[in-house]
This record gives sequence, structure tokens and C-alpha cells, in this order.
Amino acid sequence: MHATSAVATSGNQLTARTALVAGAASGIGRATALLLAAQGAYVLATDVNQAAVEELAASVDSPLTIHSLRLDVTSETDWQVAVERVLGLWSRFDILVVSAGITHAAPVDEISLEAWRRVMSINLDGAYLGTKFAVRAMRRAGNGGSIVLVSSASGIKATPGASAYAASKAALRLFARSVALECASEGIRVNTVHPAGVRTPMWTATEFWAKSVARHGGDVEATWSELAASTPMKRFAEPEEIAASILFLASDAASYVTGTDLVVDGGYTA
Repeated sequence: MHATSAVATSGNQLTARTALVAGAASGIGRATALLLAAQGAYVLATDVNQAAVEELAASVDSPLTIHSLRLDVTSETDWQVAVERVLGLWSRFDILVVSAGITHAAPVDEISLEAWRRVMSINLDGAYLGTKFAVRAMRRAGNGGSIVLVSSASGIKATPGASAYAASKAALRLFARSVALECASEGIRVNTVHPAGVRTPMWTATEFWAKSVARHGGDVEATWSELAASTPMKRFAEPEEIAASILFLASDAASYVTGTDLVVDGGYTA
């Protein structure tokens, strides 16, 4: 059993605000870009998958609401271009959401250095680069701002076979808290969101997924149920549920919230 409807929110909480969402091609990032736009924000949706963010931008009613741009989060140049694009389009920079990430499952003695570095580069370096240039842009604009980094419940609760992923996500917690303290007096807030299982393509790309679907005779829902069986709520979250938490942190409703972790895990880490 799983939630099927988008999380409802009222009003236009982000009217005339600007946002850059990294990892907007699918999953949490896509749901976040759509929700921020629905709440009045002008959004630059970015991803290494350029075709997917172009489709996302074309899917909304107003062509001015969501713009798209290819962004490799490991590239310093790409981040500079993306942040300058926001400023060039809308002359301010209010919100950064970094949702781009990958997972890697293997015992530590089987993780290659190349795989380890790739996980760190995308999950951690990407957040560092985005935050670095967003802070500069927010300071230039002088309006404060909100930075939300999508971490994971795996950055709080250890899982065997996920040391690279867990290490990258745990590092985001103290990175965000340190930057939050650096920027607090300027009205720039920095927080992390920690989902557990979410129904996103990250899961369906794993070797475990393919084996489980085959074991269940091609029944995808049976595979989701198997994955969710050990969770307290017996279901995975929908991307829209995590996006709603990101919206809260991005909005004025969280104006006194900085340097903290918002855990949205259905009780997984309780």
C-alpha cells in the first residue's frame, strides 16, 4: 500500500521567489521543482539529463515559470553558469535545492576507489559547489535565502553494504550546519532533509530491484511492498511528500529554522 496523491498545500507561499533545483529530472527533485513553481516561485530546473528537464519545463502551463538547464553537479563551471542564469533571468537568488545523488551498494572491501570517489563527487562535492555559489549569489542579492540539501536517513542510521552512500549523506549534515552558522546573521538558512525509502528511479536502477521484480514474476508493486515491509509505516514515501517538506524549509514558515535536519522517514530512524 502506498500514497498515490500529491501532498496538498494552500496559497502561494513563494510568490516572486526564485529557485534552482539540482537533480530535477526525476523523483524528489522533479516533484520539488513542480511544487515550488505551483507555489509561485520561478524555477530553474537542472540535471545532467537535459532532455528530462526540458520536458519538465515544457509540461507547465506558463513557459516563464520553469526554465531548464543541463547541470553536472560535479562541475564547478556548470554551477557558476546555473547560478548566473538564475540571476540573469530574475535578478535575485532565493532558494537552492540540491537533490541530485546516486547510491552504491557493496561491502567496503569490494568498493573500488573509483566508485567511492564517484559517490562522494556527486553526493557531497555537488552539494558543496552548489552551496558555495548560491551563498555568493544570495549575498549579492541581499535578500537572504534558503538552501536545502537532500540527505538521507542513511546519513543517520547505518546500513550494511552502504558505507559510501551513508558516509556521503552523513557528511552533508555537518556541512550544512557549519555553513548555516557562517550565514545565519545574513538571513541565509541552510538545512538538510532526510528521507528514508521513497518511490524514485534510484531504487529501480539497483541490481536488487531487478532480481526482486523477477522473483515476483514481474509484479512491480510486490517489489515495492517487499522493500517497505521493514518500515514502520509499511510503505515508501512518494516524492511529493518529501517535496512538501522541502517547501516548508524554503518558505517563510521556516524563517527561524537553520542548521537542522528535517527527518521525513516514516519512523525508520526512530
